[in-house]
Amino acid sequence: MHTQSPHPRLAPATPPVPSAPTHALPGAQGTGQAPTLPPEVAGVAITTVDTAGITRVKAVPAARLIRAGQDGVGLSPVFDVALVDDSFTNSPHIGGPEGDLRIVPDLSALTVLAGQPGWAWAPGDRYEQSGSPAAACHRAFLRRVTTRAEAAGLSPLMGFETEWIVTVPADGGGHGGTADAEAEPCPPAAGGAYGMTRLAPHGDYLRDILVALERQGVEVLQIHPEYSPGQFELSVAPAAPVRAADLVVLVQETIRAVTVRYGWETNFGPSVLAGQVGNGRHLHLSLWRDGVNLCGGGEGPAGLRPEAESFLAGVLGELPALLAIGAPSPASYLRLAPSRWTGAFQCWGPENREAALRLIPGAPGRAETANAEVKCLDAAASPYLVAGAVLAAGLGGLERGERLPAPVTGDPAELPETERPERLPASLPEAVARFRQSEALRAALGDPLFEAITKVREAETELFAGYSPQALANATRRAY
Repeated sequence: MHTQSPHPRLAPATPPVPSAPTHALPGAQGTGQAPTLPPEVAGVAITTVDTAGITRVKAVPAARLIRAGQDGVGLSPVFDVALVDDSFTNSPHIGGPEGDLRIVPDLSALTVLAGQPGWAWAPGDRYEQSGSPAAACHRAFLRRVTTRAEAAGLSPLMGFETEWIVTVPADGGGHGGTADAEAEPCPPAAGGAYGMTRLAPHGDYLRDILVALERQGVEVLQIHPEYSPGQFELSVAPAAPVRAADLVVLVQETIRAVTVRYGWETNFGPSVLAGQVGNGRHLHLSLWRDGVNLCGGGEGPAGLRPEAESFLAGVLGELPALLAIGAPSPASYLRLAPSRWTGAFQCWGPENREAALRLIPGAPGRAETANAEVKCLDAAASPYLVAGAVLAAGLGGLERGERLPAPVTGDPAELPETERPERLPASLPEAVARFRQSEALRAALGDPLFEAITKVREAETELFAGYSPQALANATRRAY
């Protein structure tokens, strides 16, 4: 859970100096001024997240950053149809060896990496060579939907929780199970769920993560051991949607860099030990108008104001289709099981951790802290696609004036069958079928991105057909 405030502190960019426009690409939107980097920074990593949820990177020497900001760096459009194993599929609009895009760093988000000394990082926007935004650029999609919300006078805030499991490299394989597809990975130390018995042997490691993030300007709200062996969770302060998605990448790559220094492995995949609790990436969100949090202080269900209720009703209604974006791997459905606090049923409830949509009313008299949590999401998903698709679903509900059904109390799995809410898709093919039926998501994403998502999901379903649960977990747990 995080505490929302109307003016969240965002990570500061490196102080800029006046310079030439960021882009020389015709028609490209400027995204910051050329900065001055410390002399110890040798390289800049420019990242983009692909349709399979993999963070891809092009890096440039620090001395060429201004040029990269003007002209971009080449990147094949085929990564929009890349799979988790680095193979490729095709879609009606994207695929094959032809073409080139330009990935342009957003210099306003440039961050010197304390977790990876000698490097800086910036998220990238992808453009056609003509200068128009690439049709399948996730960051451009999220920006479009955010602009749509702002045009309606709304200011959404979002914050993601990051969960991961630390393991030691397996003997012989070096990758925690690649030598044996059925091997069960092991954490570096024992310790119970949420226990000091786990925090103590990992104390230096967690401290180094906190120090690195603080030096990078990231406001951490919580860090603690989670349920499964070797599992931890970190949550950050809410931010505007594009910044919130950027922070997912920055936090994840900082955790990865620190973990490497300890000789351990990071596992962000949705399932690490099949049959046990996996890694989620829950999304917290709130909706604001004129400085007022619409998720609290109202007369509606659990204190919701009418606009927030309609928005959340839209999200709830699209959850089966949203799983193709937010739980996008076959391994996601090893995690998304009832009675594990994953949100496996299409329902909502105040402070109900088994509901897919949990409402957090906030402390009494503190309506500004109210927010909603979408729980059925994991780290195999592109945070830009998740944030944009959830926003689009909510805005659709708001435009239609939808209302929430009655809230669910307790574990839906334990309710009589006649009272039980609909189970969310239990497999990726089920989620893709519901996704294909969603005209709202197709309209928001546009055909090229919508079809790329569909084809990648179908190809990964075929790729992992016949895998045992643990083999599937091992094949995907370290990919993200």
